[in-house]
Amino acid sequence: MTALVLLDHADGHIVQASRSAVAAASSLGEVHGLVVGHDIDAITKAASAIPGLSTVLVADGELYARPLAEPLAALIVSLAGRYDHLLAPATATGKNVMPRVAALLDVQPISEIIAVVDAETFVRPIYAGNALATVRSSDAKKVITVRAANFDPAPAEGGTAAIEAVGEAPQAPAVSRFVSAELSKSERPELASARVVISGGRGMQNGENFKLLDPIADSLGAAIGASRAAVDAGFVPNDYQVGQTGKIVAPDLYVAIGISGAIQHLAGMKDSKVIVAINKDADAPIFQVADYGLVADLFTAVPDLAAELQKAG
Repeated sequence: MTALVLLDHADGHIVQASRSAVAAASSLGEVHGLVVGHDIDAITKAASAIPGLSTVLVADGELYARPLAEPLAALIVSLAGRYDHLLAPATATGKNVMPRVAALLDVQPISEIIAVVDAETFVRPIYAGNALATVRSSDAKKVITVRAANFDPAPAEGGTAAIEAVGEAPQAPAVSRFVSAELSKSERPELASARVVISGGRGMQNGENFKLLDPIADSLGAAIGASRAAVDAGFVPNDYQVGQTGKIVAPDLYVAIGISGAIQHLAGMKDSKVIVAINKDADAPIFQVADYGLVADLFTAVPDLAAELQKAG
């Protein structure tokens, strides 16, 4: 069996979630990667170096300068005849493209798998992660998105995959067009792959107070996240959101500050190795999943914690 993995990339590098998708596909047989974009020689070279990939297919053209669902899906469908499994990381691009691929192939998509049992059987979370479903598909083509937090990513270097150029796909319906993108810039680690994540919730009260988290994040080399309530209130941008409708994370350390622990937030971070919670409400649900909890006013506890971390060097 051979699997094709769509390698999502951003800012000139392949995102770590794509390498997790390669790791998931590796138990299914031979794995090929697909890189799509415009002027992507550096991305192609990086993809060919990922161990576990035997071939990297490259679609380089102005049509693919932006990852619109229609041309990407048409391309994947045009290549599907060679593959038993079509996978992508459960990133914004993967979630946008793969359901359309499944519809065009008339198969059932299998979303956000967290384990591969065999070539036809996969495990995925349901009910906001409160239950796990083991699903078996009899479709000839399996269209899958992979929850990156549950698979250790394949190494970024050490592979020697062959590179194969592919032509543009048959014309896709022009029902969408790229207008603009507004992305927040940060020197901090990428939220989805950070080793340490510090998240604030509604208890932060406003966006200015999120700056209280900066010294802690600086000391720990952490990414900063937020609950949906904080994002909906406009405290921080959408790309900070951790949860079922945001980013799924599983860092070595997750610090939840002023977060009550709604089900949709817990679904996005409860697989973290160590969870620390600071909340003034002793009955907050976040304490049910926390390894360490501090019942305190965050506006006192957070500066104290920052000061102690700075003393520790």
